[in-house]
Amino acid sequence: MVVNVWADGVLLGLKSQGGGYKIPRGGDFEYVSCPNYLEQLGWALMTLSWPGWRAELVPRPVSNHKWYVKKFGKDNPKNRKVVFFIFALEFLYLVMIMQRN
Repeated sequence: MVVNVWADGVLLGLKSQGGGYKIPRGGDFEYVSCPNYLEQLGWALMTLSWPGWRAELVPRPVSNHKWYVKKFGKDNPKNRKVVFFIFALEFLYLVMIMQRN
């Protein structure tokens, strides 16, 4: 929840500066386009919800990431990813284990 609150604060801070859209920087924004979706990852892990994973944790960050790339073009950080890939793999592994039991 801390990351979610922090990321939302960064986005609100950019909005309050005015002047149109800006690329968020710092913290987890250096690695992924939507670090505030880590809270949904926690929810998905707690509920072991494959439908929740597919509905919440992939489509929204993917569409947001595509928007950043389209809006900012070459100014968008090249090393920024859609989601933390390692978390995605860990979640899928946990779901597979739970479905076997």
